[in-house]
Amino acid sequence: MQPALQAAFFENPIDMVENIFAARSFELERRSPTEVVVEVQGKWNNMLLFFAWEQSMKCLHISCLVDVKNMLVDRSKIFELLAMVNENLWVGHFSYWTEQNMPVFKHSLFLNRGDEYFEDKIAQMIDIAIKECERMYPVFKAVLTKGVPPAEALYPFEMETYGRA
Repeated sequence: MQPALQAAFFENPIDMVENIFAARSFELERRSPTEVVVEVQGKWNNMLLFFAWEQSMKCLHISCLVDVKNMLVDRSKIFELLAMVNENLWVGHFSYWTEQNMPVFKHSLFLNRGDEYFEDKIAQMIDIAIKECERMYPVFKAVLTKGVPPAEALYPFEMETYGRA
């Protein structure tokens, strides 16, 4: 990437996020100079990805909404599930967006001016968010819509598999 172009993206990487999704032929909505929303068709359901740039901290934040409506009255199961899921994550974390009544994956990335690979880091952050939401969708759905106990819903993810089918 040319130095002048890289400097412009560093000042506002939301432009770079737009470019990444435009290259993937996704539609997006630029809500402000520092925010963009993208809808991505997932394996199970559509996901909304929210990006926000905090200039003073040089930090790009992503939130990926897992579109599973909570049907539980007792929210303690949600928070138990979040704690169990987050124990096994290396990057980012799941939270609960009470306004939307849905789980959400969150991650932030600090960008340094000298980092010539931050476009790759942003693309990687996007891929991780989508992958984690896709991976955990069946678990969230089982707990939030069917009332399956969190440990039971996570059980298949804790088993080690050997060989190939």
